[in-house]
Amino acid sequence: MYLVAAVVLFAIFLVNVALGAFSGAPFLGDVGEMLTLFAASIAFVVAVLRREEATKNSE
Repeated sequence: MYLVAAVVLFAIFLVNVALGAFSGAPFLGDVGEMLTLFAASIAFVVAVLRREEATKNSE
């Protein structure tokens, strides 16, 4: 679940950057862009830590 959330948030970030680069009209401002990337990073870290914990418990 967290990995899917990380991918979705990162996709939103990438679409925003692409829109800003090509059309000059991103839908998120600087702070929104930073928070989206931060949330994607946190979700990815949580997904990795949960997977490591599941692997450790299965051994």
